Amino acid sequence: MIGTTQLVVIVLVVLLLFGGKKIPELMKGLGKGVKSFKDGMNGLDEENKNDNKNNTEKEK
Repeated sequence: MIGTTQLVVIVLVVLLLFGGKKIPELMKGLGKGVKSFKDGMNGLDEENKNDNKNNTEKEK
């Protein structure tokens, strides 16, 4: 588990590497990437549900 001290060190290193102005841009890009990934996973779940439903109907 990451402790408070380690988290503070990580934040300081990121701040030093990217600067204060770049961090919001990086977080925005990361958020869009995570949203896109979740949307893709939800799309796969819907496809699987539809395939299972169609297979069940064909068996009847």
